[in-house]
Amino acid sequence: MSSALIPRKSVVLFVLRPCSASILAGIFLFSCSLATAQSKASDPAAEILGTWEGESKCTVPSSPCRDEHVVYEIAVEKTVTSSLKLDARKIVNGDRQFMGTLRCDYNPSKRNLSCTFRNKDYDDWEYTLSGDTLQGTLTIDGGKTLYRRISVKRQRTR
Repeated sequence: MSSALIPRKSVVLFVLRPCSASILAGIFLFSCSLATAQSKASDPAAEILGTWEGESKCTVPSSPCRDEHVVYEIAVEKTVTSSLKLDARKIVNGDRQFMGTLRCDYNPSKRNLSCTFRNKDYDDWEYTLSGDTLQGTLTIDGGKTLYRRISVKRQRTR
């Protein structure tokens, strides 16, 4: 009976290959997760992006304004990446009705979202982020009239 001799170097390489593949896979996965975490941390607006739902209450009783249950979708504006867009919908009889889109700027150090709609009344929407809540106001007439108070909470995707 003859025995085949396998050079020791081949045995070591054979044993190390599966370990090396596992180590490389681990390093790759760690790098990917680190890159994702860094990209989220490097985007200061990421904390305000998403779906928000709550109440928009009128403050001027004699106006045509009505209290509304609202849903906001805040996303990065595709045409102007330095700003955000807020798509606003109200809930009427269980259906979401589109009201309009606002262009917004976010100041992460103040956690302030500022949206202006320039029309004849010059609407100014200001929101402050606190945890999972956005508290805001709508002023019209160049800031002279407080028209709405808004409180919405972040909605988690399921």
